[in-house]
Formats: sequence, C-alpha cells, structure tokens
Amino acid sequence: MKPNEPASAYAVLYRQNFEKFGAAALWSSKPVDNPTPEDALAITHSLRVEGDLPARRLAEQIERGCHAAL
Repeated sequence: MKPNEPASAYAVLYRQNFEKFGAAALWSSKPVDNPTPEDALAITHSLRVEGDLPARRLAEQIERGCHAAL
C-alpha cells in the first residue's frame, strides 16, 4: 500500500481485530504490516473459535470485505 492510499476495509478491520482481540482470540497469530485479503481471512477462524460474539461479528465483516476485494 502506498503512503497516501486509503486502507482497504478488510485491512482496517484486520488491524482493529488485533488491537481488540489479539491476546484473547488471536494469540496464535502474528499481525502483518500490509495484510492481503488472504491474511485477513486467515484470522477469521480464530476469531470465531476463540473470540466472543463481538469478535465473531468482526470476523463476518472481514469476510465480507475480503470477498468484495477479491
């Protein structure tokens, strides 16, 4: 991503998930600086299994954003 390019919706959600749920639901994952749709989709399973209802909702938003980007 270029410095002035707006972040994709999935990338913003990806970062928000690590900030909010990193220790609880994403403890087995390491965030990447410039996530691809595939990187973002990779964390959705952990959010669903390890996270609470808000984590699951964010996983669903990531999936919608990634599918729109692909």
